[in-house]
Amino acid sequence: MKVRSTSGNNVCLGVIVGAHGVRGEVRVRSFTASPAALVAYGPLSDEAGERIFTVALVAKSRGQLILRIEGIVERNAAESLAGLHLYVARSSLPDTKENEFYHEDLIGLRASNADGSAMGVVRAIHDFGAGAVIELERTDGEEMLLPFTRVTFPVVDIARGRLVVDPPAEIDAVPDAANDAPVEEVRP
Repeated sequence: MKVRSTSGNNVCLGVIVGAHGVRGEVRVRSFTASPAALVAYGPLSDEAGERIFTVALVAKSRGQLILRIEGIVERNAAESLAGLHLYVARSSLPDTKENEFYHEDLIGLRASNADGSAMGVVRAIHDFGAGAVIELERTDGEEMLLPFTRVTFPVVDIARGRLVVDPPAEIDAVPDAANDAPVEEVRP
């Protein structure tokens, strides 16, 4: 999963992947920790906040949500929304606990080594099923993928806009379960 960066006022909760049936329902891939929670935040919008969508959960199917959008009553209208990312106002999300972070909070943070030397900037968070991975755009322009664990990222300082990185000597090394527990993360 790749979470897109936004203006900071809105957070992307999902994307419409296509139409479902002939009555205007849409299939949505949810980016929330509990997929069905996508509808709990109230009306959703497009990225610019210009179009507002009141949604209702109809069903779940093959890892996707089937939603009814108020005012969309036929398949062609639903198909025209394919690819549309759905956003909610940042203020609608609950506060995080200590050592919990919204993916959105991490994107754009500066990453540096323990000695303070710059490593790069967080460009994306991915989750391929085995835990979160942070994508850094290194200072040399190359991409670096690192597991989002306490050992690899001993300092996450959202207020100062930075991460301290202690890259593993070998990415494929077997982690010490006690010391390399995943960092708590919260998705809306």
